[in-house]
Amino acid sequence: MLIRAALLSCLLPLGAFAETHEVRMLNRNNSGPMPFEPDYLVIRPGDRVRFIAASPGHNAATIEGMIPAGGEPFIGRINEEIEVTLTAEGLWGIKCSPHYTMGMVMLIQVGSSPATAADLPENLPPAARERMSEIIERQGPSD
Repeated sequence: MLIRAALLSCLLPLGAFAETHEVRMLNRNNSGPMPFEPDYLVIRPGDRVRFIAASPGHNAATIEGMIPAGGEPFIGRINEEIEVTLTAEGLWGIKCSPHYTMGMVMLIQVGSSPATAADLPENLPPAARERMSEIIERQGPSD
């Protein structure tokens, strides 16, 4: 019986072990106005991220030029929860479309390669660049 259970567990798809991570979209928290909470996630390929509209007027969308090779862009509707499964390894840049220029951004690291300042595209709005730089700096140097 134990052998059968062990064999069956090997046949389960990897998605059966995927985690769901929750990110709240807020008007304000201790870090200031227009944050994602948390603003940096480290997840495994195949994990899901649920963006929760905890305050009105927000959405979650990928930032053009900040999607790993093979990744699919997404855009949520304003005031609605969206759940995405991220399989492409690398760094994902996420924004709130209405508040992007105010710096409402976050980073999701899928896999083991941490974000660096070199990952930031040149065309980010100044407030978004500043917040992303703060997020990366807070993560510290990679080992």
